[in-house]
Amino acid sequence: MKESIEKLKQNLSQTIVGKEDAINLVLVALLSEGHVLLEDVPGVGKTLLAKSLAYSIAGKFQRIQCTPDLLPTDITGTNI
Repeated sequence: MKESIEKLKQNLSQTIVGKEDAINLVLVALLSEGHVLLEDVPGVGKTLLAKSLAYSIAGKFQRIQCTPDLLPTDITGTNI
């Protein structure tokens, strides 16, 4: 398992340069079956990190643009 994680980390580090902390935290969330909310200024690679991670694990990538009028139902598809 450790080898797989290191390989995944190396793969992400080749795509996302200079964001080792973000990569580590995203991997921790993945391994603990948690959720991640990526917040930062525009143009620093948030979407690229998410896409690269999804591609690396053969997962599904879907992007949500947060706006002031975004509701929980817009994300979950059901009323909460």
